[in-house]
Amino acid sequence: KLARKTFPPIFMSGGNIVEETSRMASLSVSFSDQVKAFARSLGFDAVAIARAGPGITIDRDFARYEAFLSDGMHGEMDWLARSVVARSRLDGDEILAGARSVVCVARRYPVDAENGDASRTIARYARGHDYHRFLRRRVRRLAAFVRSLGTPEAPVRARPLIDEKPVLERAWAARAGLGFVGKNGMLIVPGLGSMVLLGEVVTTLDLVEEGTPMSERCGACTRCLDACPTAAFPRPFVLDARRCVSYLTIEHPGPITAELREGLGEHLFGCDDCQTVCPFNAGEGARAAVTAADGNPFAPLERWATLRLQDLLTHDREASDAATEGSPLRRAGRVRLARNAAIVLGNRGEAGALPALEHAATHHDDPVVREAARWAAERIHSA
Repeated sequence: KLARKTFPPIFMSGGNIVEETSRMASLSVSFSDQVKAFARSLGFDAVAIARAGPGITIDRDFARYEAFLSDGMHGEMDWLARSVVARSRLDGDEILAGARSVVCVARRYPVDAENGDASRTIARYARGHDYHRFLRRRVRRLAAFVRSLGTPEAPVRARPLIDEKPVLERAWAARAGLGFVGKNGMLIVPGLGSMVLLGEVVTTLDLVEEGTPMSERCGACTRCLDACPTAAFPRPFVLDARRCVSYLTIEHPGPITAELREGLGEHLFGCDDCQTVCPFNAGEGARAAVTAADGNPFAPLERWATLRLQDLLTHDREASDAATEGSPLRRAGRVRLARNAAIVLGNRGEAGALPALEHAATHHDDPVVREAARWAAERIHSA
């Protein structure tokens, strides 16, 4: 039975609570309403709750995940093949034994923000500061609030999660009614689109599941599948990561095969092509300016305004670390960024980049970069 309780001290301290939650503090409201209000006060644009106890499964999505692994479509992302069973449920020992509910949250990031040539080659979620830090802090605060709803006689446990943990977060978000999974595998939040970052709090607190699982609403539309520059979708809802530009530019450590290089186009880090064509990302809600009280941590970093792609071909470790400090680009690392930069410059056909490419083709310390630079230089010469 769901109890009702006024807001505890943890919620009323800090001085950063929005007007809505301050108003609710004087009322007797359900735990679910309190959790949702606090999540919004943390800057989340959408929040929904799903049951997560015994017998609650995501069988269809888990079956897709298992097929993805069995077909080897995860490429060299070995961590996706670990803790497989943990991804089938939330109430096991791997996530949180005794879990009863999961709070799913989404934070929107800008669709059109850019500040120059380099920023346009970076996926939109990665143009600002590393979202993990921002998201992790807020999901942890949400989990702390959920724990505060317990009592010494009936303590509440809550575990904060983001995409670093073995959870099929899009499937649970769809189950909670936060959004639906589109044909490109992205969660689409009606009114906000798919350019959102997700987080979860799994808890032993028995919260009300007010929404209903949201089924796919794409209809006959296949724009996302058709827009993929490397044909990474063999069929709807199935992504072959080995062909995905995001995987190739961020996770893939070796040379990128010749047949896929042209498809990389001008993508240095990540790709938004399957999202930018989606009608759900064309609405006012998706394209509205991000004006949250905590500012916009996803605004393009100032350094992108002056960075030239050919500079990445000459970066040593120190220069690369300085260029990617606090940025998601740090994940790709110096060598992959140099490899990607060479391919982008080759696809652009920039004659002005030839000196840097030809120097990298003979002097770069990594053979993968040397080969990519040679390919790019030859492509420009033969254009």
